[in-house]
Amino acid sequence: MADKTLLTPVLTRFWDEPESWTLATYRKYDGYTALPKALGMHPDEVIQLVKDSGLRGRGGAGFPTGMKWGFIPQGDGKPHYLVVNADESEPGTCKDIPLMFANPHELIEGIVIAAYAIRANHAFIYLRGEVVPVLRRLQHAVREAYEAGYLGKNILGSGFDLELVVHAGAGAYICGEETALLDSLEGRRGQPRLRPPFPAIAGLYASPTVVNNVESIASVPAIIRNGVDWFRSMGSEKSPGFTIYSLSGHVTRPGQYEAPLGVTLRELLDLAGGIRAGHRLKFWTPGGSSTPILTEEHLDIPLDYEGVGAAGSMLGTKALQIFDETTCVVRAVLRWTEFYAHESCGKCTPCREGTYWLVQILDRLEHGEGTEADLEKLLDLCDNILGRSFCALGDGATSPITSSIQYFRDEYIAHVEKGGCPFDPMASTLFAAGAGVR
Repeated sequence: MADKTLLTPVLTRFWDEPESWTLATYRKYDGYTALPKALGMHPDEVIQLVKDSGLRGRGGAGFPTGMKWGFIPQGDGKPHYLVVNADESEPGTCKDIPLMFANPHELIEGIVIAAYAIRANHAFIYLRGEVVPVLRRLQHAVREAYEAGYLGKNILGSGFDLELVVHAGAGAYICGEETALLDSLEGRRGQPRLRPPFPAIAGLYASPTVVNNVESIASVPAIIRNGVDWFRSMGSEKSPGFTIYSLSGHVTRPGQYEAPLGVTLRELLDLAGGIRAGHRLKFWTPGGSSTPILTEEHLDIPLDYEGVGAAGSMLGTKALQIFDETTCVVRAVLRWTEFYAHESCGKCTPCREGTYWLVQILDRLEHGEGTEADLEKLLDLCDNILGRSFCALGDGATSPITSSIQYFRDEYIAHVEKGGCPFDPMASTLFAAGAGVR
């Protein structure tokens, strides 16, 4: 039996309650008790408390949340904005959508506290437009919060005003990049901006703006309620606290597992019932498809920012995609690369042209029409994209390619030597006859 004490249910503590998304249920679990406490503090004290907690952004990069809030200039005479990046669209990432669906008020309470801290009177939730049920849940929760006096004018008699808008995006992966998101929110085409200036100086409507991930903001009320020491009692020294790990793929019980940062994949697999029956782990992603893949030898690395970084990958969004030995690594990498080529905004040449040619070469290799020289061509292309594209999309597109060649070069060569995918018993025959198998 897996050790359930390993889990730290905070954001997920009442997801299994009937009507968990309602204000009544949230209040039953100490909802909105952190808000009056925060409003009774000076805004700078709230920022300092979040800094002291060590909360790091849960959207990918792991930048300290309190430090980001502290970058907002005060006394500048400009309006300040808070924008929540809810455009979750990284392949394999599925934590923010269920969090907003099951517990939207945790996010709303966090938004009010964060907006108060940075002196913002307008906040936005930029949601991926395809998830209509979540959009409706959020809109209902925002309406409940307005009616209860947690949003609007003079919140809880504090003199603080906040207007919150739920904005549905049109479904572009690039809008998950914070500056492209801001352009989209302003009604422009979603494309990354040149930085500097950074959003903290010139963000939404050229005003100081904080852009935070859903889980980052939703973690704030618990920190205010329970204190810095409580938060730091979980996780590691440099990566403290709890977080949601998304397990998907070839596991017995895929889903969301909220645990302290620094837990290992081996421990999470124990909780998830292990790899599906009769199979073994082949490779996995620690933070979505844009992070370098890892293998069975990395089962015991701490899943925090430092541990995963030392292993040569990135924690990213903590989207743990699990693949067993039946998976063709070349085919999986091709599918991911096709996604990045499709979602490239086309603004910069390295990404626009580079991802296109990565797909062409990978497609040849998967169909047994490539050569060993194509592997070096792939690596050379990746080298020309990495660090040279306008935003991180190009960099992310190279990660699965370079890491899969590092760990599974023999499998790529087998595609060349066998004239197709060695994992498909009919592949060699069909490819020889000129028919493509996918």
